[in-house]
Amino acid sequence: MNQRQIPVAINGRQMLVNEGTSVAAAVTMAGEPCRYSLHGKPRAALCGMGVCMECRMTINGVPHRRACQLLCAPGMEVVTE
Repeated sequence: MNQRQIPVAINGRQMLVNEGTSVAAAVTMAGEPCRYSLHGKPRAALCGMGVCMECRMTINGVPHRRACQLLCAPGMEVVTE
């Protein structure tokens, strides 16, 4: 079965992801960390259900969105924090 792909921008880089992909998964596929710790270490989504807050990022200009709880949409702009 062919999956429809949609375009999203992650830290300014355009990429295609399968429809139904979470933003956190797309960021991981792009090789980007979700954010950096206070000590500069890259962090990734941990719990996948919006509790740990490790996946917070700016999505379509709105800061601190939980990327594990949102599906990618065509033209979405994601900036990791």
